Amino acid sequence: MANKVFKNAGLKPGTYKILTTGSPPNCNFRTPPKSRFASDASNAIIAGMATLTIRQLDQKTKTRLRVRAAHHGRSMEEEAREILRSALTASPRSNGNLAEAIRRRFAPLGGIELSLPKRDAVRKAPGFEE
Repeated sequence: MANKVFKNAGLKPGTYKILTTGSPPNCNFRTPPKSRFASDASNAIIAGMATLTIRQLDQKTKTRLRVRAAHHGRSMEEEAREILRSALTASPRSNGNLAEAIRRRFAPLGGIELSLPKRDAVRKAPGFEE
């Protein structure tokens, strides 16, 4: 079955409901615990897929998604799935040394030499004897 996008399917204007199963809205699949039929197994797979509704998506973002999807030769729905998949499977950033990260970030810009002011000799600590 083909994937479908239902515009304003019982939602506020400007929202879209993407059904990854290709089934009509509000369709429930129930599979017996021990199924003997291939159609029941197929329905179980479809029922296991998630549906995601994105509300208040501005027109500019939707347009950019549509253009990006067309550039990659995919539907908007498949492009959104790929974006989520790649964002969530990327390796997490390591907790390294913050000073080193800042140094690496600004190293291409060059640096400046600062002259440190001269310091006085270390004073003797006061004594508290009586």
